[in-house]
Amino acid sequence: MKLYAVILILAFSFKAKSQNINIQSPVRMLALGDSYTIGQSVEAGMRWPNQFGDSLTNRGYQIDEIHYIATTGWRTDNLISAIKNKNLENQGYNLVSLLIGVNNQYQNAPFSKYENEFPALLDSAIRYAGGDPSRVFVVSIPDYAFTPFGQSSGNASAISQELDQYNAFAKLISAQKNVVFFNITPISRLGVQKPEYVANDGLHPSGTQYTEWVKLILEYIEGTLKSEKINSSQQLFKIQPNPVKDVLKITIFEKSTSDVMIQLVDASGKIVYNNTFNSDSINIPVAQFQNGSYWVKVLNGVRSGTERMIKVDSR
Repeated sequence: MKLYAVILILAFSFKAKSQNINIQSPVRMLALGDSYTIGQSVEAGMRWPNQFGDSLTNRGYQIDEIHYIATTGWRTDNLISAIKNKNLENQGYNLVSLLIGVNNQYQNAPFSKYENEFPALLDSAIRYAGGDPSRVFVVSIPDYAFTPFGQSSGNASAISQELDQYNAFAKLISAQKNVVFFNITPISRLGVQKPEYVANDGLHPSGTQYTEWVKLILEYIEGTLKSEKINSSQQLFKIQPNPVKDVLKITIFEKSTSDVMIQLVDASGKIVYNNTFNSDSINIPVAQFQNGSYWVKVLNGVRSGTERMIKVDSR
């Protein structure tokens, strides 16, 4: 017996090996870190979390909040102190980022301090995301050796080597906890070659460099989604028209010998439509639903696929 479930959801779920990112709308993001998260020497709108939020908005997401707990100069212990007793577990965050460690290196803190405190911070980030590692991601530490400040330090090579050690450890712990790790460090190492990647202070990334970070994150997200679609949804079903005004037609390619179950779920997770059909060609009335970007997901036992649907005004 075959049972299809077609679910329209405003959410992404991306997988890469054992790690995945689950982004749900409306997005309530918590950005944890130091100067690289708060965007020292760039305008607030050019901070990478803000640029990331803008990119999600352009892809149909609603951004409810991006809350920063980040200050220039913070080490891991400073961040631990800052989040202590803030009851962040109950704030409803569904996406948490973590980028920390450069000041441990710059201030010559023992590496063992990072080994003890970074895993604790990542555990906290997972708790703040409702205990779901798929709602957390780590960003690597950029290499300030490739800035005018770093180049004039006299020990640029040592800086790079030490930051490689920090990033290797962060990547290892992220993998152990099933959290996606984004390696933006190679981008930062273009700072000498591309002066526009460095802010006016000669030390921190510019808004232009932060844009490249966001592109890397989005390429990962969209690349894994494309792969998932090729392997599943394109073989299982198609939707038309798209954008849709009044009626969405869903064509199931694999013939069903039993009823097809269809659910429409809004952005809050509420089921707004629920019906079953004994057909491989299904028409769903959508005129009454709010305009926006949705994802159509077809489930067939262990197989699944997704397609994006845009609902527009029927008038």
